[in-house]
Amino acid sequence: MLKLKKVTLADEAALYDYIVTVSPNENGFTNEYYGCPRENFAERALQVMINRSLGLDLPEGHVPDTHYFLWDDDVVVGWFRLRHYLCPSLVEGSGHIGYSIREGYRGMGYATAGLRLLLKEAAAIVPEEEYYLRVMKSNPASRRVMEKNGGYLHHEDDTHWFVRIRKDSL
Repeated sequence: MLKLKKVTLADEAALYDYIVTVSPNENGFTNEYYGCPRENFAERALQVMINRSLGLDLPEGHVPDTHYFLWDDDVVVGWFRLRHYLCPSLVEGSGHIGYSIREGYRGMGYATAGLRLLLKEAAAIVPEEEYYLRVMKSNPASRRVMEKNGGYLHHEDDTHWFVRIRKDSL
Protein backbone atom coordinates (compact mmCIF):
# COMPACT_ATOMS: atom_id res chain seq x y z
CA MET A 1 0.00 0.00 0.00
CA LEU A 2 1.29 3.45 -0.92
CA LYS A 3 1.61 6.14 1.72
CA LEU A 4 3.35 9.49 1.94
CA LYS A 5 5.01 10.21 5.29
CA LYS A 6 6.87 13.21 6.65
CA VAL A 7 10.46 12.58 7.61
CA THR A 8 10.82 11.15 11.12
CA LEU A 9 13.69 9.96 13.27
CA ALA A 10 11.83 6.67 13.79
CA ASP A 11 12.36 5.77 10.12
CA GLU A 12 16.11 6.36 10.25
CA ALA A 13 17.28 2.95 9.00
CA ALA A 14 15.03 2.84 5.93
CA LEU A 15 15.61 6.50 5.10
CA TYR A 16 19.38 6.16 5.43
CA ASP A 17 19.44 3.33 2.89
CA TYR A 18 17.67 5.57 0.40
CA ILE A 19 18.81 9.14 1.07
CA VAL A 20 22.57 8.61 1.00
CA THR A 21 22.36 6.95 -2.42
CA VAL A 22 20.46 9.73 -4.23
CA SER A 23 23.06 11.71 -6.18
CA PRO A 24 23.84 15.30 -5.13
CA ASN A 25 21.99 16.64 -8.18
CA GLU A 26 19.67 14.23 -9.94
CA ASN A 27 17.70 15.90 -12.74
CA GLY A 28 17.60 19.09 -10.69
CA PHE A 29 16.66 17.41 -7.38
CA THR A 30 19.44 18.30 -4.95
CA ASN A 31 20.59 16.09 -2.10
CA GLU A 32 22.97 17.64 0.40
CA TYR A 33 23.02 14.38 2.38
CA TYR A 34 24.55 12.17 -0.32
CA GLY A 35 27.14 9.92 1.27
CA CYS A 36 26.39 11.13 4.81
CA PRO A 37 28.07 8.83 7.36
CA ARG A 38 25.77 6.40 9.16
CA GLU A 39 26.99 7.33 12.64
CA ASN A 40 25.65 10.89 12.54
CA PHE A 41 22.93 10.59 9.91
CA ALA A 42 20.03 11.20 12.31
CA GLU A 43 21.33 14.55 13.56
CA ARG A 44 23.13 15.68 10.39
CA ALA A 45 20.31 14.87 7.98
CA LEU A 46 16.95 13.91 9.50
CA GLN A 47 16.95 16.40 12.36
CA VAL A 48 18.03 19.15 9.96
CA MET A 49 15.09 18.29 7.68
CA ILE A 50 12.68 18.30 10.62
CA ASN A 51 14.01 21.65 11.89
CA ARG A 52 13.78 23.26 8.47
CA SER A 53 10.15 22.16 8.14
CA LEU A 54 9.52 24.17 11.31
CA GLY A 55 11.42 27.17 9.95
CA LEU A 56 14.38 26.60 12.29
CA ASP A 57 18.04 26.92 11.32
CA LEU A 58 17.26 27.87 7.72
CA PRO A 59 20.20 28.77 5.51
CA GLU A 60 20.08 32.36 4.27
CA GLY A 61 17.67 32.79 1.40
CA HIS A 62 15.80 29.53 2.13
CA VAL A 63 12.17 29.06 3.11
CA PRO A 64 10.73 26.30 5.30
CA ASP A 65 10.37 23.00 3.47
CA THR A 66 9.02 19.63 4.48
CA HIS A 67 10.49 16.36 3.28
CA TYR A 68 8.10 13.51 2.60
CA PHE A 69 8.89 9.96 1.63
CA LEU A 70 6.74 7.71 -0.50
CA TRP A 71 6.50 4.20 0.91
CA ASP A 72 5.23 1.11 -0.86
CA ASP A 73 4.52 -1.08 2.14
CA ASP A 74 7.89 -1.10 3.95
CA VAL A 75 10.07 0.13 1.06
CA VAL A 76 10.92 3.80 0.51
CA VAL A 77 10.41 4.42 -3.21
CA GLY A 78 10.39 8.22 -3.46
CA TRP A 79 11.46 11.47 -1.86
CA PHE A 80 9.36 14.64 -2.15
CA ARG A 81 10.25 18.14 -0.97
CA LEU A 82 7.59 20.79 -0.41
CA ARG A 83 8.64 24.40 0.03
CA HIS A 84 5.99 26.16 2.10
CA TYR A 85 5.94 29.39 0.10
CA LEU A 86 7.91 31.16 -2.59
CA CYS A 87 10.69 33.67 -2.22
CA PRO A 88 11.99 35.56 -5.28
CA SER A 89 14.65 32.96 -6.12
CA LEU A 90 12.04 30.17 -6.15
CA VAL A 91 9.62 31.92 -8.51
CA GLU A 92 11.93 31.39 -11.50
CA GLY A 93 13.86 28.66 -9.73
CA SER A 94 12.89 25.28 -8.38
CA GLY A 95 9.44 26.35 -7.15
CA HIS A 96 7.37 24.63 -4.46
CA ILE A 97 7.99 20.97 -5.21
CA GLY A 98 10.89 18.70 -6.01
CA TYR A 99 10.94 14.92 -6.11
CA SER A 100 13.02 11.88 -6.88
CA ILE A 101 12.02 8.26 -7.39
CA ARG A 102 14.34 5.46 -6.37
CA GLU A 103 16.16 3.69 -9.16
CA GLY A 104 14.42 0.45 -9.99
CA TYR A 105 11.01 2.02 -9.26
CA ARG A 106 10.94 4.61 -12.04
CA GLY A 107 8.42 4.38 -14.85
CA MET A 108 5.99 2.47 -12.64
CA GLY A 109 3.62 5.32 -11.68
CA TYR A 110 5.19 6.13 -8.31
CA ALA A 111 5.99 9.74 -9.20
CA THR A 112 2.45 10.38 -10.42
CA ALA A 113 0.90 8.81 -7.32
CA GLY A 114 3.38 10.49 -4.97
CA LEU A 115 2.83 13.92 -6.47
CA ARG A 116 -0.94 13.45 -6.19
CA LEU A 117 -0.55 12.65 -2.48
CA LEU A 118 1.83 15.56 -1.95
CA LEU A 119 -0.55 18.04 -3.57
CA LYS A 120 -3.17 17.05 -0.98
CA GLU A 121 -0.67 17.87 1.79
CA ALA A 122 0.36 21.09 0.06
CA ALA A 123 -3.19 22.45 0.00
CA ALA A 124 -3.03 23.12 3.75
CA ILE A 125 0.48 24.63 3.66
CA VAL A 126 1.10 26.64 0.49
CA PRO A 127 -0.55 30.08 0.40
CA GLU A 128 -0.15 30.68 -3.35
CA GLU A 129 -3.02 29.80 -5.70
CA GLU A 130 -0.73 27.77 -7.94
CA TYR A 131 2.05 25.34 -7.24
CA TYR A 132 5.23 26.22 -9.12
CA LEU A 133 7.37 23.39 -10.47
CA ARG A 134 10.42 23.34 -12.71
CA VAL A 135 11.62 20.40 -14.76
CA MET A 136 14.69 19.91 -16.91
CA LYS A 137 13.97 19.45 -20.60
CA SER A 138 16.15 16.35 -20.46
CA ASN A 139 13.48 14.78 -18.19
CA PRO A 140 10.20 14.77 -20.18
CA ALA A 141 8.83 11.90 -18.06
CA SER A 142 8.70 14.24 -15.06
CA ARG A 143 6.80 16.84 -17.07
CA ARG A 144 4.22 14.14 -17.95
CA VAL A 145 3.90 13.32 -14.23
CA MET A 146 3.09 16.97 -13.54
CA GLU A 147 0.60 17.14 -16.40
CA LYS A 148 -1.17 14.00 -15.14
CA ASN A 149 -1.64 15.91 -11.89
CA GLY A 150 -3.22 18.95 -13.54
CA GLY A 151 -0.03 20.76 -14.51
CA TYR A 152 0.26 23.02 -17.51
CA LEU A 153 3.28 24.57 -19.21
CA HIS A 154 3.54 28.15 -17.99
CA HIS A 155 6.77 29.04 -19.83
CA GLU A 156 10.19 27.67 -20.70
CA ASP A 157 13.79 28.63 -21.21
CA ASP A 158 16.64 26.83 -22.97
CA THR A 159 16.99 24.11 -20.33
CA HIS A 160 13.78 24.02 -18.25
CA TRP A 161 10.03 23.85 -18.47
CA PHE A 162 8.15 25.83 -15.83
CA VAL A 163 4.92 24.08 -14.91
CA ARG A 164 2.06 25.35 -12.78
CA ILE A 165 -0.69 23.39 -11.06
CA ARG A 166 -3.72 25.42 -9.98
CA LYS A 167 -5.07 24.54 -6.56
CA ASP A 168 -8.63 24.75 -7.84
CA SER A 169 -7.90 22.19 -10.58
CA LEU A 170 -7.37 19.36 -8.11
